[in-house]
Amino acid sequence: MQGPVFQDRFTAGRALARLLVRHAHRPDTRVLALPRGGVPVAYEVARALGAPLDVFIVRKLGTPGHEELAMGAIATGGTRVLNPEVIDELGITAVQLDAVTAHETRELQRRELSYRQGRPALDVHGCGVILVDDGLATGSTMRAALAALRLQHPSRITVAVPVAPPDTCEALAPLVDEMVCARTPRPFDAVGLWYRHFDQTSDEEVQDLLARSAHQAAPQPGV
Repeated sequence: MQGPVFQDRFTAGRALARLLVRHAHRPDTRVLALPRGGVPVAYEVARALGAPLDVFIVRKLGTPGHEELAMGAIATGGTRVLNPEVIDELGITAVQLDAVTAHETRELQRRELSYRQGRPALDVHGCGVILVDDGLATGSTMRAALAALRLQHPSRITVAVPVAPPDTCEALAPLVDEMVCARTPRPFDAVGLWYRHFDQTSDEEVQDLLARSAHQAAPQPGV
């Protein structure tokens, strides 16, 4: 098995950006990151493409008593995507579903307020969205994000990741307009194995990178 191919998430983002140059400096391009690990990668992508950056937060709706089993997900923008098969099979009631949704909505809103620090969410309606993470394993979180993002009616969705198993990239490709996987090693094992440095991204780092990106995108005085 080969060793790490990326020094860290920032170098991975710069490598990924080189595969996305056709999206550079287009006024309708938006870069959305799945936090937290996707934010450093997406920061470099957005910087290289001259595009605004935001987070797209997904929270799993775990079934009561079996929280690891998802009966749906909620995401940035107030969208909710449900898995009716799981809900029906376990007899989840509307009251239970609403209670879990309310709990996860509070956490999602807390993270959005914390990460954006008062800045509004990007409007992606009619825009070409590049959805970025630091890697994919099964792709389940990305699937939930895609289902929620479609409800915001972007004109085009590109999923871009530095590394993922080839079968995951192939499975997601029909769900998007463009699938960009910089590296698709086999065997894969885990995302972190392909990074030399894969420390957990902190909330503070997410805040800082979003603020820096917003400052870079803002019109400068006298320009």
